[in-house]
Amino acid sequence: MVGARPELFLLDRSPVVGFIQITVMLVGLAFICIGGYLSLVGLWKGNQLSIAAELGVRLISTGFVIAVFSGLADIFGLGSHPTPDFIPYFGKWQARGVQIAEGFIATGMLMMLPYSKNPLFQTQKPSAKSSDNN
Repeated sequence: MVGARPELFLLDRSPVVGFIQITVMLVGLAFICIGGYLSLVGLWKGNQLSIAAELGVRLISTGFVIAVFSGLADIFGLGSHPTPDFIPYFGKWQARGVQIAEGFIATGMLMMLPYSKNPLFQTQKPSAKSSDNN
């Protein structure tokens, strides 16, 4: 409720998407990243992650860092608004930065899938019957 209607809790300072909504969105994205990571590691069933999966873990965390810095650019002083009397809001460039970061996160999660356990990606040894027929 805080992210959807901050005025109910007397936390709304901005007529547009402001600091509270951005923070709640980033906390939710953190929960999604952690939950996705834990779920995908569970698919490996205790086996060692492949190199691609290890890179995927790093891509997920990099994407989240990009999302945090893109979403809170005004707070960190990276935005184009003057500091003394500005009300931080979620602009179109910040939205694009977060969307790009979410693309990094999705790519990292796809890299973490255990493709080597899928029968489509396994090579099969020729059976004894096929060698007898030759």
